[in-house]
Amino acid sequence: MAHQGWDSLTIDMQHGAIDQSDILQIFQAISTTEVVPMARLNWNEPGQIMKVLDAGAYGVICPMISNREQAEKFVQACNYPPKGFRSFGPTRGFMYGGDDYVDYANDEILKLAMIETNEALQKLDEIMSTPGLDGIYIGPGDLSLATGEKVGFDRPPGHPIYEKIANILKHAKKNNLIAGVHNVTPEYAQKMIELGFNIVTAGSDKIFMVDGAKSAVSKLKK
Repeated sequence: MAHQGWDSLTIDMQHGAIDQSDILQIFQAISTTEVVPMARLNWNEPGQIMKVLDAGAYGVICPMISNREQAEKFVQACNYPPKGFRSFGPTRGFMYGGDDYVDYANDEILKLAMIETNEALQKLDEIMSTPGLDGIYIGPGDLSLATGEKVGFDRPPGHPIYEKIANILKHAKKNNLIAGVHNVTPEYAQKMIELGFNIVTAGSDKIFMVDGAKSAVSKLKK
């Protein structure tokens, strides 16, 4: 997967069948390329954040950030003092990032807070003005559930979730933050880039495998 030309690959620890013991081996495989290794956490838990960073993540996506306090806790767990409380011990960080890893890690690590709750929608500027937060990442599935909509992705313009996503993007731009959004298809991801998003997810390994299998079977059964 890492050799297919992606800018980054995100290991999904929230919904993927992956735990901490898998992360190191996956990051080792990714590091054979220039692809940026990232991870989506399963929760805003400092211990897990630090373990993922020590394993070599250069980008961290934290789910369910609903207010400024949670955003600050997330950012500070990613940063070494005096900007945070990350504990020193980058076992693989030194091997992957070099002897000066600690000197630049605070500024180099990408920190993205997921916007996907009702509370977050009411506190966008409060969250986005958190010192040290690099950007936001929108989870349309949980955002749909939180706002009483049926779960779905890649919504068309005019749909309530599309309009909420566009509003979140507007606030991110106002706060000079990177804006990311989860998509299911490359075609829709391209539309989100045109809308102004900096980071887009164009699918997942599961989707790629299923689509590839379906395509092969359909060709054989013609």
